[in-house]
Amino acid sequence: MTKLQHYLIVFLVSMVPLIELRGAIPYGVLFGLPLWQTFLIAIVGNMLPVPIIFFFARRVLEWGADKPLIGKIFTFFLEKGHRGGEKLQAKAGRGLYWALLLFVGIPLPGTGAWTGTLAASLLDMDFKKSVAACMGGVLLAGVIMGVLSLLGVSAFGVIGG
Repeated sequence: MTKLQHYLIVFLVSMVPLIELRGAIPYGVLFGLPLWQTFLIAIVGNMLPVPIIFFFARRVLEWGADKPLIGKIFTFFLEKGHRGGEKLQAKAGRGLYWALLLFVGIPLPGTGAWTGTLAASLLDMDFKKSVAACMGGVLLAGVIMGVLSLLGVSAFGVIGG
């Protein structure tokens, strides 16, 4: 595979819900792409869906929740967003945007930009502040995943060598 193809995979993987840049950055590092380029491409790919999620995901999920074939999965994502938003709001109080940033920024399964943006939308948070909080969280997650990826590849190289 060419470097360009690997960059395209980093970009596309960073847009996938639940995987996001938590999978894209390790992929890029594993395949020898420069970390700063991998980081930038993954950030752009991870943030690209955020406005669409904020403005349309709630409507689409609510519309599809009672449909025969898609209802269960749509209801799952709607409930996941509601639960995430309620937990965030209960813990954060007035520091909701900082809590959103940390929620998105801690690289655990289900805590990325997709879930954070959906939660912000379901909580009727301000769009600009929500995007800023998600961006901060994505940057934080990117730094954490970059460091962990470099350490993992470095440790693997020592073990393999």
